[in-house]
Amino acid sequence: MCGIVGYIGNKNTQEILLEGLSKLEYRGYDSAGIAVFTNDGLRVAKAKGRLANLEAKLEGTPLIGSAGIGHTRWATHGKPSDVNSHPHTDESQKFSVVHNGIIENYLELKEEMMREGHTFRSETDTEIVSHLIAREYQGDIVKAVQKAIKYIRGAFALGVLTEYEPEKLVAVRQASPLVIGVGEGENFIGSDIPAILKYTRNVYILEDGEMAVLTKDAVELLTIEGNFIAREMIHVDWDAVTAEKGGYEHFMLKEIHEQPKAYRDTMLGRIDHANHQVVLPELKLSVEQIKNIRNVHIVACGTAYNAGLIGRTVIEQFARIPVENDVASEYRYRSPIITPETLVIVVSQSGETADTLAALREARANGAHVLAITNVVGSSIARDADDVLVTLAGPEIAVASTKAYTSQLIAFYLFGLYLAQVRGTMNKEEVAHVLAAMEALPEQVEAMLGQADPIKTYAEHIAKHKHLFFIGRGQDYAVVQEGSLKLKEISYIHSEAYAAGELKHGTLALIEEGIPVISLVTQESVMEKTVSNIKEVKARGAEVLAISYEEHAAELLKSVDHVITIPKTLPILTAAISVVTLQLLAYYASLALGHDVDKPRNLAKSVTVE
Repeated sequence: MCGIVGYIGNKNTQEILLEGLSKLEYRGYDSAGIAVFTNDGLRVAKAKGRLANLEAKLEGTPLIGSAGIGHTRWATHGKPSDVNSHPHTDESQKFSVVHNGIIENYLELKEEMMREGHTFRSETDTEIVSHLIAREYQGDIVKAVQKAIKYIRGAFALGVLTEYEPEKLVAVRQASPLVIGVGEGENFIGSDIPAILKYTRNVYILEDGEMAVLTKDAVELLTIEGNFIAREMIHVDWDAVTAEKGGYEHFMLKEIHEQPKAYRDTMLGRIDHANHQVVLPELKLSVEQIKNIRNVHIVACGTAYNAGLIGRTVIEQFARIPVENDVASEYRYRSPIITPETLVIVVSQSGETADTLAALREARANGAHVLAITNVVGSSIARDADDVLVTLAGPEIAVASTKAYTSQLIAFYLFGLYLAQVRGTMNKEEVAHVLAAMEALPEQVEAMLGQADPIKTYAEHIAKHKHLFFIGRGQDYAVVQEGSLKLKEISYIHSEAYAAGELKHGTLALIEEGIPVISLVTQESVMEKTVSNIKEVKARGAEVLAISYEEHAAELLKSVDHVITIPKTLPILTAAISVVTLQLLAYYASLALGHDVDKPRNLAKSVTVE
């Protein structure tokens, strides 16, 4: 969940490392550091806090050299501090390491090495790697790394330098993402492609159990056992501008406004307009397999889990297949009942979410067919799944997910319709009706984004409160769970989301005079019941905002204090519109409170540890 970068060549190493780290800071920003080969040997600079702190530290005393490694940290072992920052070195300070992941057996290794006489400076698991490599070094850094990692259990992407062989940069991957960038007279490593995109568009993606040896003129790929690997280079055709704010104050606001494009892109090429049906040629699932599906498990974490709640309703309503939702970190440990007729759908924006990846492997080991919904081609989850449905949201930089979530909804709508077509649970006219409504979504969201002032005004109001509640029924309940999560993670306001009908079973005890309650009221089949629940909280002093369609606003104002309206669509598709209102509420509330919207405290974008 940290970010690593490395460079070897003839250019300003420090500048390249800092630029790369600026593109990876979304992965962690508890501290940052770099190690560079200089005329005085291997030198390290690191600082607690944001990358800007490191840049300020280096301003007067830059590290000038031809090769280096860098790291931006999301703390797992040891509190955020200068000493716990990466890169880490051995006692001689001749070996330096950056690491993304977790060394699970670091304590036993540390105790063993302390008995051997090693002295450790930090509280981290990573420091033991530099000591192991130093211990195993006998004149060949590649062999030393290979020997050292045999002792390690866990997840790691490593960048390794030694002062004894300044012409080499060694990289290793095991269960944490790592890419190798290939340039002319220079080469790179990075946790993610944006870190090196400014300098090269030619990359190799390392697989688990693989390593790379970089010099300024060559890249060698090999297994950790030492066998050389031949692999086709990938050319990345991303537009680098997509990683910039594009005139918006924050990446999150930019990404909220990019949702109509993400909807269109995710649908592009997957709708056969002539025959009014969904086409998913990338799937390997056969017609026979689809017809034999007995049950579906949707497994994910955080925002992706919330997308899966909508996915459950979509698949059950469209394809009439029973669906269970599971939090990925719990899935393996409850001994789920998996058969060859079980379809497991794992959802992850990054495709590197450790818990979700572990759940995927558990499902496959038990005979399930696994479909991944992810935003990253070539990610670990995409490679390990049997099938992949790629969302085309583009790079998402803000820690709080917006366009990735709604693109996942589009993917679920498409997949649910595809299942329905194959299984015959919807006729052609029904499918065509849904597809027409889906294709109207981008324009509807664009119209709503152009009229955000009432949302901003109400967000500034709720920013004055310490607690609030969200309620809804049916799909609205699934959506308010995502709305509550968004508000918590970027504004730090305590909020809870409840099924509106559950209020009387305990939650009403928390309602007091003036407390805000936000209610989604879009599911017309249960609208009267939702209004009854709203009256229950109003009777106990709550101030209620309802989010619904224009046609219901006047009637709702008889029971609530405020109404924000959204464009009308089919009930099954409402989440793709209503959630945008909740995203904006969270954004403007955080802004009103003066928080760092894009980088909320204690959180990282890609959670690559369990």
